[in-house]
Amino acid sequence: MLETLRAYGAGLLAPAGEHAAAAAALAGYAVRVAEEAAAGSQTSTGEVAAARQLDAEDPTMRQVLAWAMDSDPVVAARLADALGWWWWQRGRLTGQYRLLGELAGRIEPGSDRWCAVQCLLGQAAHLSADLPGALGHYTAVRDAAGDRGSSRVLADALDGRSFVLLTMGRLAEGTEDGRRSLAMARDLGYLVGEAMALQALGIAAFLSGDNDAAIQLVHQQQRLTGIPGWIVRGHSHLLVMALIDAGDLASAASACAAVLAGCRDSGELLSLPPLLMLMADLDVQAGRIQDAAAHLREGLQAAIRAGDWFDVAANGLWYCAVLCAAAGRHAEAVTLRAALDVHTRPEGGSGPGSPGDARRREEAQDKARQALGPDQARAAEQRGAAMSLDTAAEYALMLTTPAPPEPAAAPGPGLGRLSPRERELVTLIAQGRTNAQIAAQLHVSVRTVSSHLDQIRDKTGCRRRADLTRLALTAGLI
Repeated sequence: MLETLRAYGAGLLAPAGEHAAAAAALAGYAVRVAEEAAAGSQTSTGEVAAARQLDAEDPTMRQVLAWAMDSDPVVAARLADALGWWWWQRGRLTGQYRLLGELAGRIEPGSDRWCAVQCLLGQAAHLSADLPGALGHYTAVRDAAGDRGSSRVLADALDGRSFVLLTMGRLAEGTEDGRRSLAMARDLGYLVGEAMALQALGIAAFLSGDNDAAIQLVHQQQRLTGIPGWIVRGHSHLLVMALIDAGDLASAASACAAVLAGCRDSGELLSLPPLLMLMADLDVQAGRIQDAAAHLREGLQAAIRAGDWFDVAANGLWYCAVLCAAAGRHAEAVTLRAALDVHTRPEGGSGPGSPGDARRREEAQDKARQALGPDQARAAEQRGAAMSLDTAAEYALMLTTPAPPEPAAAPGPGLGRLSPRERELVTLIAQGRTNAQIAAQLHVSVRTVSSHLDQIRDKTGCRRRADLTRLALTAGLI
């Protein structure tokens, strides 16, 4: 029967009315499987099997979701809610942002399903480094569900607001929402919600400089019976950060290695980047510069693959700056710090990190500026401040290659063949401009921009925008 339904499923997007019964039956099957997997993901023993089941059912889930978006938005909302944890674990959540936004517009505003979709939108926006957007989604849920009494989705929204507010540097507000989420989750017997709220309060303690309290809260979370592994792994980086901040590097390295092994065994992508970047920091402090570069590069690549631009900005750029400073590459360290400041200070916040982190950053930057002198330091800062997040990420990847290229004294391969206008286009591409934005800035048509880019690709051999960005960085155009 299932094989027959899947065969019909290949025609889910056929003209209206055709295969309707088979489509509805396949949708019912997909929702049942996804909700059973979601229930399994909430346990300490079922999450790996549940994730692998959804891995196997991915084509079916995609077909049903596409059909339900047009034919039955309530089914689409049920399916998205059930798949959300798996999208997060497999690094796919940010790629669903547009679909989730469309879905939110097709179901009843303020309903439980709408609130669940808004929470997923908040998570995706946070990963995309859109903190104001994330706060807006979570606040919409709080306002819609707040007058209906305690609920799991309200506890999740308060927890999401807590994480975002803490990242923005609004510690008092973030701590208060975390406490409200914890109290509500405990009243509801909502174990996952309790674990998430303890994590938020641990972050609040860490950002306030109370490492002992942060470690105690992490241990309190880990003592909860039946917590799914993906939550424990996703939150263990706080324990590692607190141990590093407290100077207990051996314990931090042991904890980080254990959780990294768990991520690899389970196939989880999203928890890898912060842990790999923390391992890079531990390598730097132990003088293992090449190991640090390898861990950092892997972490950056994993974050980019998962669409986790928050980790790219808040952790990747910072730890790459630390690596460069340790290797005596002072201009690169100052450039990365300037890019970090641009992309981690929403609404005037100070960016993530504990007081100890802040001291390390300032000491490293002061040392780098002194080594460079005021003029070179200013030029390096201006270079970093002009970088888009995509460009800064590409720059960090260049700096962590096994044999980083020396700064180019002359135009890179193929660049000498470009006209001044073509070089200008390469620079704008490296600054993250779209073709439409470039056309508007240069007062030409989008078609003209595309034609110029085709000529540039023929001359340089750089087929992708990332390749052009790397060319511009290597040649010093940005």
